Amino acid sequence: MVQVMSGESKGKQGRVLEVILEKSRVLVEGVNVVSKHSKPNAKNTQGGIVKKEAPVHISNLMLIDPKNGKPTRVGRKIEDGKIVRYAKKSGR
Repeated sequence: MVQVMSGESKGKQGRVLEVILEKSRVLVEGVNVVSKHSKPNAKNTQGGIVKKEAPVHISNLMLIDPKNGKPTRVGRKIEDGKIVRYAKKSGR
C-alpha cells in the first residue's frame, strides 16, 4: 500500500498493481485515473471511453506503515545476514 504525496491525486491511497523499473513509475489502484478513447475492435465491439490508471512517478509516493496506516519512510537493516526493510516511524 502506498499514498500519493504530490500531484493531482495527492492524499489518495492504493495498492501497487505494477512497477515499471525502466521509467521509475508505478501503477497504483484507483490513483491517477485517465479517460482513454478506444475504437471498436474484436475485444471491445462497441468502443467508447475507458477509464484506467496511468503510471505515477515513484518519487511522488510513500509506503504506508502497516502498524498505524500513515505514510512513512523506509530504512534497511541486516537481520540474520539478510537485508530487511523497516518503517522508520514504527520500526516494523
